Amino acid sequence: MAVRHRLVQASPQAVWDVLADGNEYVEWVVGPSEVTPKSGRWPEVGATIEYEVRIGPVRLQNESVVRRCEPGSVLEIEAKAGVLGTARIAIELRPWGEQCLVIMDEHPLRGPGGLLHNVGVEALIQVRHRAMLARLAKLCESEAGERRRPDPANTPGSVEFGPGAGHA
Repeated sequence: MAVRHRLVQASPQAVWDVLADGNEYVEWVVGPSEVTPKSGRWPEVGATIEYEVRIGPVRLQNESVVRRCEPGSVLEIEAKAGVLGTARIAIELRPWGEQCLVIMDEHPLRGPGGLLHNVGVEALIQVRHRAMLARLAKLCESEAGERRRPDPANTPGSVEFGPGAGHA
């Protein structure tokens, strides 16, 4: 089980604002190149986003589904990686003074990915988590620790993710 944490120099609300914005997913998650809303309203339970992961010439179509959401403190996602199965990714936010301790926990959940999970895979996940937490911190800490407030009509969670949403 890969667990990693990072102290982010921003408030828990600033970190949550990034996590709750489905459009920011590709900015902090290592792997996806584009995100397309599939269903629901991110990050409500059941909301789904689709994305492509490129590994050299290989392109994989994956999706992530919100399985648990406690606004402002917990986001748990089931990442579906096609034939490899799925993984549970849990992100917990803890106030640490005026900053935020972010704890990320990932492990295989379904499919053959669990059989392939070993010390080597665990090490790769740790490297990936280090990069993801660094990206997340950079987004949250930008502009002297305060994120720009988007137009209220486009605030995180207010965009309807449904069939055809995000498609041109």
